Amino acid sequence: MSADWQEPWYHGSPLVLTELMSGSTITQDRDLARVFSHKPTVVAQDVSADGERFIQHNGTQTVYLYLIAEPLAAQDLAPHPETTMGPGQEWLITRPVRLSLLEKTTPQSEELLSETMLHELRARGSMRGF
Repeated sequence: MSADWQEPWYHGSPLVLTELMSGSTITQDRDLARVFSHKPTVVAQDVSADGERFIQHNGTQTVYLYLIAEPLAAQDLAPHPETTMGPGQEWLITRPVRLSLLEKTTPQSEELLSETMLHELRARGSMRGF
């Protein structure tokens, strides 16, 4: 797994933060960080017929999306050992880092999984939870 060191890093949280603790999850995928910020128990990713990725989840909290506000190097990251996301999507930070608040986020209705959709995902075994 590799990272693009020119791209920004993100973290989503229901807490108001200025610093992220070592061991916290970060990603370069802004949408995934936003989805994680809603604290879902289920996250499903797929690709539409026109080739666009979409994420669905069951998180309902209104929360915060943060930008990692300092440069990171390879020694600052470790691949998430228990990720259910795709390769390189989830990392653990190995030291405290400063954060900058980007926005307060609310779940987008088109991303929310209905009970029927959750049941279908469970039946297919294609559910990615955390």
